Amino acid sequence: MEKSILPAAWDVPQIFRNRLGDQVGRQRPMAADGHLLLVLHAPPKPEQNDRAGRFFWRSPDGKWTSKDLGTGLNAVNKHLDDYNSIIARLDKEEDEATSADDYFALLDHLAPLLRAARNMHNVLQEARQMCPEIREIINLRDRAYEIQRTAELLYEGAKDTLDVIVAKRAEEQTRASHRMEVSAYRLNILAAFFFPIATLTAIFGVNMRHGLEDWPSPLPFFCVIAIGLILGAALSVFITRPPSDSI
Repeated sequence: MEKSILPAAWDVPQIFRNRLGDQVGRQRPMAADGHLLLVLHAPPKPEQNDRAGRFFWRSPDGKWTSKDLGTGLNAVNKHLDDYNSIIARLDKEEDEATSADDYFALLDHLAPLLRAARNMHNVLQEARQMCPEIREIINLRDRAYEIQRTAELLYEGAKDTLDVIVAKRAEEQTRASHRMEVSAYRLNILAAFFFPIATLTAIFGVNMRHGLEDWPSPLPFFCVIAIGLILGAALSVFITRPPSDSI
């Protein structure tokens, strides 16, 4: 007998085992001879490539059995509770998120969770159509839809907020770039204005008596430094002054 990922003790139709490979594969329902098998995925974790499978078998006498969560219909409800608890935790993280990195991490976790929840709801809807006589699937399907809808709203809200943050950062960077361009333009104007004087004095030299030579040292030095600092501060104010035109 070939090895099956279903428990060997389960008295399920052989067609179920034949349709399952070594990996869980996609989420899907199977029905045969009054048996129903739900192949579902555990809530995915961030950066988890492989999906952990959870199998729920309903025998013709109405008994539910799972591989990991015990027996009875409560086993399927526990599976749905896992999704609910994770979404509630992510909703709290969304309320506490303040930066783009926080929202990127949140969306990274929400995206696979939303896909898994959507596929789970489709599985239960398909199982409802395959086995209309099983009434409890209705409640399970409705709970799965609520989980899917909550995850969708949380994902859309986080994505919208992230888009706003990114747009604000782009606007701030545009304004900063514009200010830098204006400052560079002003510096170029000043350099062009004083370039001829600086060139001529460098070539011919300027050594005029101005009276400071007779001052006691180091007083002339400190006076020149003070005047230079004052002029430098005034020039800095001029260069960094916000541009009058808006973007």
